[in-house]
Amino acid sequence: MAKRIYYFGGGKAEGSKGMKDLLGGKGSGLHEMTNMGIPVPPGFTITTQTCIDFFNNDKKWPSHLEEEVKDNITRLEKETGKIYGHPNNPLLLAVRSGAKFSMPGMMETGLNIGLTTETIPGLIKKTGNERFVYDSYCRLIEMFAEVVMEKAAGIEPRSEELGIRKQLQKIKDGVKKARRVILDTQLSAEDLKEVSDKYKKLIKRVFKKEFPDDSRQQLEQIITAVFLSWFGKKAVFYRGKEGISDDLGTAVNVQAMVFGNMGENSCTGVGFTRNPSTGQKKFYGEYLINAQGEEVVAGIRTPKQIKELRKEMPSVYSQLKRITSKLEKHFKDVQDFEFTVEEGKLYMLQTRTGKRTGLAAVKTAMDMLEEKLISEVTAIGRVSAEHLEALLHPVLDPKAEKSATLLAKGLAASPGGATGMAVFTAEAAVKWAKAGNKVILVREETNPDDIHGMTAAQGILTARGGMTSHAAVVARGMGKAGIVGCDDLEINSIKKRFRVNDITIKQGDWISLNGATGCVYKGKLPMTEVGAGKLLSSFLKLCDSRRKLGVRANAETPEDAKKALEFGAEGIGLFRIEHMFYGKGSKTPLFLLHKVIISKNEKERITALNELFPYVKKDVKATLKVMKGQPVTIRTLDPPLHEFIPKNDKERKKLAKSLKISLIDLGNRAKELRENNPMMGHRGVRLGITYAEITKMQIRAIFEASAELTKRGKKVHPEIMIPLVCEVNELKDQKKIVDNVHQQVLAKYGLKKISYSYGTMIEIPRACLTADEIAPEVEFFSFGTNDLTQYVYAFSRDDVAKILQAYLDRKILPRDPFVTIDEKGVGQLMKKTIEKGRATKSNLKIGICGEHGGDPESIFLCHKLGLDYVSCSPYRVPIARLAAAQAAILERES
Repeated sequence: MAKRIYYFGGGKAEGSKGMKDLLGGKGSGLHEMTNMGIPVPPGFTITTQTCIDFFNNDKKWPSHLEEEVKDNITRLEKETGKIYGHPNNPLLLAVRSGAKFSMPGMMETGLNIGLTTETIPGLIKKTGNERFVYDSYCRLIEMFAEVVMEKAAGIEPRSEELGIRKQLQKIKDGVKKARRVILDTQLSAEDLKEVSDKYKKLIKRVFKKEFPDDSRQQLEQIITAVFLSWFGKKAVFYRGKEGISDDLGTAVNVQAMVFGNMGENSCTGVGFTRNPSTGQKKFYGEYLINAQGEEVVAGIRTPKQIKELRKEMPSVYSQLKRITSKLEKHFKDVQDFEFTVEEGKLYMLQTRTGKRTGLAAVKTAMDMLEEKLISEVTAIGRVSAEHLEALLHPVLDPKAEKSATLLAKGLAASPGGATGMAVFTAEAAVKWAKAGNKVILVREETNPDDIHGMTAAQGILTARGGMTSHAAVVARGMGKAGIVGCDDLEINSIKKRFRVNDITIKQGDWISLNGATGCVYKGKLPMTEVGAGKLLSSFLKLCDSRRKLGVRANAETPEDAKKALEFGAEGIGLFRIEHMFYGKGSKTPLFLLHKVIISKNEKERITALNELFPYVKKDVKATLKVMKGQPVTIRTLDPPLHEFIPKNDKERKKLAKSLKISLIDLGNRAKELRENNPMMGHRGVRLGITYAEITKMQIRAIFEASAELTKRGKKVHPEIMIPLVCEVNELKDQKKIVDNVHQQVLAKYGLKKISYSYGTMIEIPRACLTADEIAPEVEFFSFGTNDLTQYVYAFSRDDVAKILQAYLDRKILPRDPFVTIDEKGVGQLMKKTIEKGRATKSNLKIGICGEHGGDPESIFLCHKLGLDYVSCSPYRVPIARLAAAQAAILERES
């Protein structure tokens, strides 16, 4: 039978820091500290496997656990010289959760376990401190009522007013008011005795049973409650957010109690070996005199800064500083620690890796590297994608968020914070922004016509759409906070307002977005800038020294291209021609594209394309110039033409008038273009084959822009990418156009050569399966994983948000396949494509330009598959550089 319990005490422990899987983070830390000779209250750890067995055993204690607990209690009694449940010499226990990965505040804790009407007199006699004993008893009842009894009764409080803790607090407040005192610490022993009696009467009334007055029952019930808290709502939600498996279970740590509430020479505190916000190498923490448990972080009393402990308890402070410095050197990382001082004696209750901000993560990694405490490999592994995201985007002030009114929650599409006045049209966004106002664009969903409003807005909020919706993609590309799929919003764009339950937000009302969590708040929340400057640059250069994958950016404007270069991009992996057609006014490219769309024949179409040509050339040229010879992969027109025709009648009337045609004619043309399944319809290469003149115009714009820059001594390297290919003959057809236009432009400009590449986007399963036929015709493949995922799953990426959450909640899918590449399906097609493609063309360059290119897990897969580069939005370039380095390190170490 596997060992269920590991003991620690007397300077020796049965576990160690390398046993996190079995003992959890807290447990392994307690065992390691014991082995290091650090003062730790003795105790034992019930393994994570036991928790798993508990749930597999219909939520009953697995066999032999009861006997093992009794045996280890006996060991604890021998070591402490106290007896659990004894009336004259009672041992009290602390019971704490501790999973493999830190989940602060997500699971349950029990203190003062073993206090009963039988043990109270003996403890009073032994300590000579009646007030301390009844203070501890009140705390036990409060904890037990909320952690054990309320949950066992199946009571889920609908508000704080109905929660048992709130009702208990009212009792204590009533006694305090009667005694004319303010703080709990001012209540006398008699006061606390009265409080405890009233507590027990309330519990009996609410739960229809007595508070357990038996020490054995208390211990059994609190251990069970800790197990059950593994699947508590907040723990499950936290694991989902952090990507922690439900299968790990939690350990349970049972220790002899030490008391920080025994008077003015006792205290409890928490701290970090370095500042968790800034990373500064400075002892950091807080404590409370005459306190216990979680009071330091609960906000009931204002804690003191740890530096003040130096004055109040100088010897304790010095010992604590020595111990925590030793712990940091031993674990080679920032430590988050908890301690208690009982009548002048220091005890360490926890040490674990400290959670930190993005800035602190980068700074501590680089500082510890410089201090030779860790290696380069370790430094790179210490920083996560989330850490870098926090550095790259302004965020809402976390303190302000805590007290803000939460309106709704949607999909966290683009990180960062934003605050502004709600506006409901792109025009309003532009107008209000020009007037000097900050705005949030609120829409049912966005479309290409909204681009100007999205550009003007501080952030974007939509009621519909998924993580690869237009709003999500554009928000990420712009580095703006974006929340999509927020279906709690009832938007009335005509009346310019939205409702959430009984709250109405009108145009001009302030709202705030947290794009990292998907939270929408009422009102104007303060923002805070987080940045690292040279520090971040140095860290990313360290990453570059380890990675094998190249990193490019998806960008369509010179501004985006410059931002991409600032973040370290090595080229543009996706320049979408269609993005230059967005805008307003009769002379814009979008208007001219409308003329192309309504053309009745090839002659009219060519005339309209010739008008459009200079705009396309200008935009291509501007980006090529910024990139200074770095490759720029330009995808020819991809969306179906009907997408550019407005859907609402007002916009159609306006367009018909500007085009000087009847609304009927425009409607008829829209009807001709309409398709039942446009994502599988007349788009991509199919447009270029049916309308060769559209391809010719785009290729001429690319080559003439390149030629003009080349004539001026500028280096350029466009990569022409044909989308939505499923058959090699499509590429051959388009290549003839490319070759002819190339020769014409060389002759026109008197050049011998324009450096360029010809390739295709791989996004259709048939292209994957025939990659050996396609490869000889091109120089590169670029996976369009958004569409490839769509075709593999038969999910519409624009509509799947309606059902996807149900799939994730019920574990039908482990993750959103539009966020992280599905290795089993899509990944296997990619693998086959690479093998078949390079079998016929060994030097075939292969990259990825879908939204997955900025997802760390997907980047790990791209590295494993042997891709040459990934491409992502500019603001995710640093994240891709980090993930690529971590992938290379993982491969080397495995």
